[in-house]
Amino acid sequence: MKYSWRTEWPLWLILAAMFLIAVLAWNAVPDQIPVHWGLRGEPDRMGGRFEGLFILPLVSLFIYGVLRIAPRIDPARANYDAFAGAYATVRIIVLAALLAVQIVTVLAALGRPVNISGVVPLILGVLFVGLGNVLGKLRPNWFIGIRTPWTLSSRRSWDRTHQVGGWLFLVFGVLLMAAALAREAWMLVTVFSLFGVGVIGLVVYSYVEWKQDPEKTPPSSERP
Repeated sequence: MKYSWRTEWPLWLILAAMFLIAVLAWNAVPDQIPVHWGLRGEPDRMGGRFEGLFILPLVSLFIYGVLRIAPRIDPARANYDAFAGAYATVRIIVLAALLAVQIVTVLAALGRPVNISGVVPLILGVLFVGLGNVLGKLRPNWFIGIRTPWTLSSRRSWDRTHQVGGWLFLVFGVLLMAAALAREAWMLVTVFSLFGVGVIGLVVYSYVEWKQDPEKTPPSSERP
């Protein structure tokens, strides 16, 4: 899988914007700023300026680096060309979501009236809708997607689990956005709980599809 400036410049722009925001806000925020919030949007942990301003840009840079080198070190590297478009989409929407969260947290640190409990779940909802739209296009790999022992050893299990998973992510994203707009903590808890049940169901489904696949790859100890 080859990269070019056309695929990378939007990601570089997002990363540059995140570090620029952190630098520009450094002297404008107090020494201690909120770095974590409860379900009701009230700060429940404070941190220093470096943690509050630079942790998200640094995490984003790390994620960019991992996803940048993944196609080179993945044992399934040959599959990446088949889902290059979906892979590019995943990379950009993840970084864009982190940028949006950083903007919200910096605004809160500056004392702006930001409803964290509503805005952050809304951003996450958009992220999951975006991921749900491309999940079914992913091909077997060891870095992104629904990676269970069964999806990684059965193409049938991988494809069908990701098709169902795409719908799960879409529904979860829409429900999460609805809960965020409703601004009810109990709705957020309910939506996340339902998502947890759905994830467990996906794991079970991946096993069922693997079990029914006559072409599944057995562990090396079972090979003749």
